[in-house]
Amino acid sequence: MMDGTDESNILNSPLANNGGTMEISSPNPLAPTTTTTNGSGTATSPDSSSSAPATPAALGENALHVEISDALSEKEKVKFTVHTRTTLPGFAKKDNNVVRQHEEFVWLHDRIEENEDYAGYIIPPCPPRPDFDASREKLQRLGEGEGNMTKEEFKKMKSELEAEYLATFKKTVAMHEVFLRRLASHPVFRIDNHLKVFLEYDQDLCAKPRKKMAIFGGFVKSLGKTTDEILLSATVRDVNDFFENELQFLTEYHGHLREAASRTEKMTQRHKDVGDSHQKISNALTQLSTTEKGNVETFVAKAAEIFERIKNLETRVASDQDLKLGDTLRYYQRDSDAAKALLIRRLRCLAAYETANRNLEKARSKNKDVHAPLEVQEAETAQAEACEKFESMSACGKEELIGFRNRRVAAFKKSLVELAELEIKHAKNQYDYLRQSLLALKEIA
Repeated sequence: MMDGTDESNILNSPLANNGGTMEISSPNPLAPTTTTTNGSGTATSPDSSSSAPATPAALGENALHVEISDALSEKEKVKFTVHTRTTLPGFAKKDNNVVRQHEEFVWLHDRIEENEDYAGYIIPPCPPRPDFDASREKLQRLGEGEGNMTKEEFKKMKSELEAEYLATFKKTVAMHEVFLRRLASHPVFRIDNHLKVFLEYDQDLCAKPRKKMAIFGGFVKSLGKTTDEILLSATVRDVNDFFENELQFLTEYHGHLREAASRTEKMTQRHKDVGDSHQKISNALTQLSTTEKGNVETFVAKAAEIFERIKNLETRVASDQDLKLGDTLRYYQRDSDAAKALLIRRLRCLAAYETANRNLEKARSKNKDVHAPLEVQEAETAQAEACEKFESMSACGKEELIGFRNRRVAAFKKSLVELAELEIKHAKNQYDYLRQSLLALKEIA
């Protein structure tokens, strides 16, 4: 979806492993997969059959291809297998696999963000921390309540929760892969030494999970950035209309994205609520069918089956809306923040440049009777360096922001077109199913 990356398996049952472990293997984490259960109780993808694996396409000169080929979810962490294929000079292996955890992705993002040489670039947003707590809690409650439901009800709910867990897991893998692919496709980030270490070093990078004090420190740092942004916006006058307009636009744009993401979340939740209502009606009709005989029993049982199927259709609508629209909005919330951070860094550089100009004027005024004093020479050198840095950052930043604009327009166009096609498909499926269901009920009646 971004920078040539389309943002658009093996499953060890979470219940079978006490909610502890799940494994997924897929070349494209967002590609739809279907799981089937083998005799050992482990769900496997049809793609993981004994058929010969596809031969990867040959790489061109100075190519760097990165993907997450496997991922394993444990109780407290997720392990990502990062597969790298490259023809770039400097890599010890042209084909390599390393296992990384989320904290190591955060380490890589922070190293890129802290590098002053990259101040004029949009730093790809760090992938969000894997969060399966809600799904695991539901699975745990289901296991505790197994004795209060029939075998069919338990099997049905278990299957639904496993599907929800898998969907969350696949999106987590996709977000981490998108982060790496954006770095690998960028002409500057792809040759960064920290990225090379991340992709090649086969040991732990010692990036430990953040503790409470570190999280609090991150909050204070974020608050400081916000204060810095307000102060710079109020005290530094940008003479370049392009950057001034971009900062104003991105500030408003981020707010609109946040509101749109919130509304999308409410919309998908309403679809889920409707599905839950249909499920309750189905359960009530199923219980009622056990007390009736003859045609009435058949009619009520069929109606229960229909409502359950409608519930599944509503759930698919909600899932596709969240995937195609919600995920895109949330991603570009983070990406617009990264673009705005570039503009704030440029304002900070402009403030330093203006300070250097004032210092040079003071030095010249103070030493106007002295021929080429050392203080003036030092001030001139500092001013020249500040000017060069500011002009370089401005040129690079303008190119990055134009690329960001083109990238997000293409991404939203793609996601919205796909969402519209899926909405039409779901609407047709619902209409056809309801029409067939009414005919089936009429036959029974």
